[in-house]
Amino acid sequence: MNYWRVVNKCNKRPEARDLPPRSVQGRPELRTIMEGTSLYLPIAILLMQCSPSVPVTVSTMRHNVEVREFSDAVLSCIFHTERDQNPRIEWKKKGKDVSFVYFDGHFRGPFEGRATIEGATVKLQRVTQEDAGEYRCEISAPFDSVILGETNVTLKVLVPPHTPSCEIPSSAVTGSMVQLRCRDQQGIPPATYSWYKDSQPISLPRQANATYVINSHTGVLEFKAVAKEDTGRYSCMASNGVGPDKMCDGKHMTIEDVNITAIVAAVVVVCLVVMVCGCGGLLLHRNGFFSRHRGRSNVNYIPPPQEHQDFKHTQSFML
Repeated sequence: MNYWRVVNKCNKRPEARDLPPRSVQGRPELRTIMEGTSLYLPIAILLMQCSPSVPVTVSTMRHNVEVREFSDAVLSCIFHTERDQNPRIEWKKKGKDVSFVYFDGHFRGPFEGRATIEGATVKLQRVTQEDAGEYRCEISAPFDSVILGETNVTLKVLVPPHTPSCEIPSSAVTGSMVQLRCRDQQGIPPATYSWYKDSQPISLPRQANATYVINSHTGVLEFKAVAKEDTGRYSCMASNGVGPDKMCDGKHMTIEDVNITAIVAAVVVVCLVVMVCGCGGLLLHRNGFFSRHRGRSNVNYIPPPQEHQDFKHTQSFML
């Protein structure tokens, strides 16, 4: 294999292709080295000189970004181009429709005036829930072999819990099933809930035969059958690890025994009313009140018309 012929195939200098090989007759040690590497060195040089350039590539340091509400968010976008030193940079936000965030060197829509860009990395200031979603960074390099590259970044805005709304009945009857509800609709991620009675936390039941059940995800405290000792002031706390916990105002719940005396009195009164109505109806029936109206008819009698030939003179008239 001719060493100089292989190398000159990828040499970018045309004038060097016609150079003759250098003589190594006077240096025997160099001749030995070249003879040992004559099969590998030309191939290595050929690969180094003829290897293709890397096309445009786009990546990000974080595909999922989580920040608290009203703080700054950094959406990273890193790119490398093959030849184009001034590629076009675009940021878009996905939703029902794809909208531009950064286009033609300017921020668009709600991002104008509160976002900056360095290279292709975007920094959003004081983000809100409206900014949450999926973003796409696009790099266009028209002079490269691969002209377009992109990467996606998902922004999640965390919201601390708000004061939950609590539904606590003011009273209940012993032995009845009672539910206390607690809910925060604004916290992100969703809050978990814990209940308090008389400012003391209610522990999660560990026994299957417990008289109450607490669902820390839905915020429901359910008593299977309330008793007198369940009377107290109840409150609920919401927490999601983003901000300070929030608690609703406590409300007193009273458990009352069933009033047997009142129930018996009500039954007696109902029975007396039924008896009075029945006796009154019987007396009216005996006095014929209902039979008087039985023979009456609502049909009016209309006599048939008389013919002229049937008229008879029954009395004389004097003028």
